[in-house]
Amino acid sequence: MSEPSAKKARTTPLYTLVYWPTLPGRGEFIRLVLEATATPYTDICNRPKPDRGPVMDALNSETNPAFAPPLLKVAGEGKDGAELVLYQTPNILLYLGEKLGLAGSEEADKWAVNAYALTALDLNNEAHDSHHPIANILYYEDQKEEALKKAKNVREIRIPKFFSFFERVLKSNEKAGQGKHLVGEKLTFADTTLWHVVNGLQFAFPKEIEARKADYPLLFDTFYPAVKEQEHLKEYLASERRLPYGQGIFRHYPELDRQ
Repeated sequence: MSEPSAKKARTTPLYTLVYWPTLPGRGEFIRLVLEATATPYTDICNRPKPDRGPVMDALNSETNPAFAPPLLKVAGEGKDGAELVLYQTPNILLYLGEKLGLAGSEEADKWAVNAYALTALDLNNEAHDSHHPIANILYYEDQKEEALKKAKNVREIRIPKFFSFFERVLKSNEKAGQGKHLVGEKLTFADTTLWHVVNGLQFAFPKEIEARKADYPLLFDTFYPAVKEQEHLKEYLASERRLPYGQGIFRHYPELDRQ
């Protein structure tokens, strides 16, 4: 009996990311996981040129509709070999974390990793609401007075609360993670998620974050540079694939920063 023929090698990436073009946004949390593991993927709305069409097509689809981006399409992983379509940032992160080895080494680790990532994403939402505290549909200028109040609360109350928590988490895992990881001794999607939020906050509130760095030595002196210097992430962050901040979640309005 002849041997079964080998499965045809895939010529296109397994994963396709669908997110608004030109912005890091919530899609960046997905990119960082894929980039950290050197996993091939198609950033369909940014390559070869910016195109919001795939987002609109996905949102208006009659099959596998999604409420909002980011979406991750996984070839052949759906029912009966169809395309699997995932949405909601933490849902995608949990899926990829398990598939790509970024969800911790043990079953219990997975849930800690997920909890810390969700907590970092909460802070991400606080950053967005600092400039759009009333409604996304309104311009910043239409809610500037309220944004000044919200940003003050985020800077003075919310950021210290989250940073203090993550400093304690890093301390509790210092024996295994050496201050470089939130869970265990190797990179997880909680690390990449928190790193991006901290990076974005430094863009949005440079004066505030600079004034507070010394209060969180593990977070800023050990964790942050360690993630940034991870081999694949270092290459990605220096490449044109890393999109600049602009009119997305992290925005820099000088009047919202520490005065």
